[in-house]
Amino acid sequence: MRILHTSDWHLGRSLHQVSLIEAQRAFLDHLVEVVRSEQVDVVVVAGDVYDRAIPPLDAVSLFRQVLTQLADLQIPLIMISGNHDSPRRLGVTADLIERVGIHLRTDMADLARPIILHDSHGPVAFYGLPYLEPNQVGAELQTEANHQAVLTVAMNKVRADLADQPAGTRSVVVAHAFVISAATGKAETSKSERDITAGGVAHVAASVFDGMDYVALGHLHRCQQVSDRIRYSGSPLAYSFSEAGHPKAIWLVDLAADATVTARKILCPVPRPLHELTGRLEDLLTDAAFSAYEGSWLHVTLTDPGRPLMAMDRLRRRFPHTLDISFAPDGSADEGATSYQARVRDRSDHEVTVDFVTHVTHVPATPAEEALLHEGIEAVRTTAAQREAAH
Repeated sequence: MRILHTSDWHLGRSLHQVSLIEAQRAFLDHLVEVVRSEQVDVVVVAGDVYDRAIPPLDAVSLFRQVLTQLADLQIPLIMISGNHDSPRRLGVTADLIERVGIHLRTDMADLARPIILHDSHGPVAFYGLPYLEPNQVGAELQTEANHQAVLTVAMNKVRADLADQPAGTRSVVVAHAFVISAATGKAETSKSERDITAGGVAHVAASVFDGMDYVALGHLHRCQQVSDRIRYSGSPLAYSFSEAGHPKAIWLVDLAADATVTARKILCPVPRPLHELTGRLEDLLTDAAFSAYEGSWLHVTLTDPGRPLMAMDRLRRRFPHTLDISFAPDGSADEGATSYQARVRDRSDHEVTVDFVTHVTHVPATPAEEALLHEGIEAVRTTAAQREAAH
């Protein structure tokens, strides 16, 4: 069976206030063409279809368009909700559109309700695990409120159902989570992913999916392989400058009769390249070496000793697609010269709040203070998730 694995469309997202809807349209046109040209049997979307719980109308229209195109091709589509999606909104028409081969899994009640597809070698059971917010589902699943625990219970339900399927049934799990490699103990992240820390730990071990023939993951935005049978497709577009230089792709996966997996990347179209430039303003404006970046989306770090006047306006005369500027003066030891964004880069919400307490009190936070801060962050995260779910 030939599976096209994609995820993290984030329809409706912008990049530094620049709309990406046309770039997303170009990607979805590309996806449909790959489905045709590569004779794909099923398309899998591993969550974060939309960028927010209540998406803009142009994003909803684009979503409807690609659903219609795939339905016209009679290609099954299996899709789960991610941490950016509103499960109730995304799944509101699930029962109806399933009749045309569009299978949405947004409800925890459907964890062990597989979509059974057939090829010439027999059945393949697809299990869709929507994003499971631990603080919301832990009690219902009768387990601890952390990602490892809730996914372990969910996968136990999947394995129990798979055991009742006919002998030889192959299995595919579609999930949205932060999964780390057993070999390296890590995964490649980007700055455009929303933090999903809960219970102090955001990630889960790849071993939670042991026994599955293929696992199609969403959430991390870099296309990567966790193991021979577990992959992230990543986002189809770069949604932050941390992704500059990382090719965007989708996975074309062949699941053989004996459950052997072979996969290859198909690169996504690039609407406009992203680059980060560093230097003094006059050098950037005059040096011919920077000519190649005049058509790129840019984040520019200026190293002038003082902040140049009208720096953005002047940069945009040569680089019209400059989106962001930061300042890092040459030889400066002043921490204040570094942008706040740079100082908090790659740090969790908990780490940022603890550092803030230390900064304003000039005394390191105590363990009790750290625990209180963590409790507050989790309460805010849970309230926000409940509000999104209610909408």
